[in-house]
Amino acid sequence: MKLKYKGKTKDVYELEDGNYLLQFKDDVTGVDGVFDPGANTVGLTIEGAGRAGLRLTKFFFEILKEKGIPTHYINADIEQATMTVKPAEVFGKGLEVICRYRAVGSFLRRYGLYAKEGQPLDAFVEVTLKDDDRQDPPINEDALDMLGILSKEEYHVLKELTKQIGAVVKEELAKKGIDLYDIKFEFGRTGKDKQIVLIDEISGGNMRAYKDGNYIEPLELEKMFLA
Repeated sequence: MKLKYKGKTKDVYELEDGNYLLQFKDDVTGVDGVFDPGANTVGLTIEGAGRAGLRLTKFFFEILKEKGIPTHYINADIEQATMTVKPAEVFGKGLEVICRYRAVGSFLRRYGLYAKEGQPLDAFVEVTLKDDDRQDPPINEDALDMLGILSKEEYHVLKELTKQIGAVVKEELAKKGIDLYDIKFEFGRTGKDKQIVLIDEISGGNMRAYKDGNYIEPLELEKMFLA
């Protein structure tokens, strides 16, 4: 295996067959020791977070596979905290796509003049650039096209996939009485036809979820959901 990239929450290795191996770590994003899925720094290390994130990720990726929704997922090894995936090319230097169902986090910080905390949102899709130095700035469809990051046609595919996948996750969580407030996805292009697919993970570290109005920590979410 050849190490290709050391990330905040996982490392990426290239396999001999051309596929990639993601090694999930126990580091999670946050600030001053407090978890925050929207943060661009590692805030703390939670023992077992890597495997917990992978368990949820495997669960959701296999549901998406059954539904015919395109992802880079091949298989996962929970004990080793690894996931084998198809190679995918990211947009520019990386985008994060957030689907918001409630006004919390950075949405509330930016739009608090108009939004109330916890206010329902209709699957609002927001794209940000992965750029730690500039605090992951939001970017819109026109700018993405003008800067050559992705075309307007690709943007619409990205937006529809985000809503579709977000709805699947929200529905599954609701079966356990869990309310999804927002979730963060990453996408890439794969294969000769440059198909847009979901990449990275779907875990507690990428979402804000609540039960009976109380926030659920990522590890607790995994326990509660897969119990």
